[in-house]
Amino acid sequence: MNDAFYERIHAELRDIDAKGLTKPERVLMSAQGPLVEIAGSPRPVINLCANNYLGLANDPRVVEASIEATRKWGAGLASVRFICGTQDIHKQLEASIAAYLGFEDAILFAAAFDANGGIFEPLLGEQDAIISDSLNHASIIDGVRLCKAKRYRFANNDMNELESLLKQARSDGARTIMIATDGVFSMDGTIANLGAITALAQRYDALTLIDDCHATGFLGPGGRGSAAFRGVEGKIDIITGTFGKALGGAMGGFIVARKAVVDLLRQRARPYLFSNALTPAVCGASLAAIDIAKSEDGEQRRARIVGNAKRFRATMTAAGFDLLPGEHPIIPVMLGDAPKAQRMAAALLKAGVLASGFSFPVVPVGKARIRTQMSAALTPDQVDEAARIFTDVGREIGVIS
Repeated sequence: MNDAFYERIHAELRDIDAKGLTKPERVLMSAQGPLVEIAGSPRPVINLCANNYLGLANDPRVVEASIEATRKWGAGLASVRFICGTQDIHKQLEASIAAYLGFEDAILFAAAFDANGGIFEPLLGEQDAIISDSLNHASIIDGVRLCKAKRYRFANNDMNELESLLKQARSDGARTIMIATDGVFSMDGTIANLGAITALAQRYDALTLIDDCHATGFLGPGGRGSAAFRGVEGKIDIITGTFGKALGGAMGGFIVARKAVVDLLRQRARPYLFSNALTPAVCGASLAAIDIAKSEDGEQRRARIVGNAKRFRATMTAAGFDLLPGEHPIIPVMLGDAPKAQRMAAALLKAGVLASGFSFPVVPVGKARIRTQMSAALTPDQVDEAARIFTDVGREIGVIS
């Protein structure tokens, strides 16, 4: 046993805790929903930190579809897709998500992180270039690192710098240039300027890739995501996304693109080739969630999300909180100080609201926050009660006066 190694690990953990950067896990004793039971809490609390945008994580239709898929197809595949891990339900889900988002084909991954981690290396090489937004999700950052393409990075949503880097990449002799961006930046709730990005991509003959995990199912017309929201459907080359947020809340990622791109990913994407196939339960739940998202019920749920977000923003702004502006159901409450964010999250939980504090390395140093997220499952009364609790706790710990 290497004592020095373990002491170094303990020292690093102590340092993380001393800086107020420890990320506690709250154990849920109930299904995901607008009200959840937390281990150690005497009563259910209002949940403001789930990615359960459409409120489908515990919807009876989604649950039943998951159970029925398990009955028909079994608990799991015990195999990767290309050996004996592909069932008809996987092909159904790929066809469904591709059609929903308007693409020729789709490929499934065990997680959205794997989709972003596995996409760049098979498609781009040393002769190519990737221009990535500075606030892109960690999975894009890691995926780019695994690729041998030349890397460029532009400041968040800075179209002038993006154009400058497009010129530089062309001047550097790049064979293929890919612009990679989040459709929605998960820590800020900012929606990418896809109109300008696609215009620049066309001008400089570049490809566009967006990670739409925080948009698919509820943002834009029909819930078709940030491209639909920005009016640029058909101008995006590749979209990555997840079934672990609005579309059922289970897990699993996907990539939609032209068929040739998907065909190559099936042959070369390492997370796809070396990970077990998605369980039938996840596929069944996700298929049901997509159907709901496309329905009139989906439209009504999207309207409730918008209403809840406006209601919460107005009340919190009137109370004096520093909110990042935006039109997305992600509503960050800015605190700056990491220990203060953790203290406030703990106090909120004690008072009846589950809302997590975010600090470095998830967000930049000095930009700690409580990230709140609205859901279609929340009632107006629950939104108002959550804002009241925020106000009481904020005054108690000195965030607002």
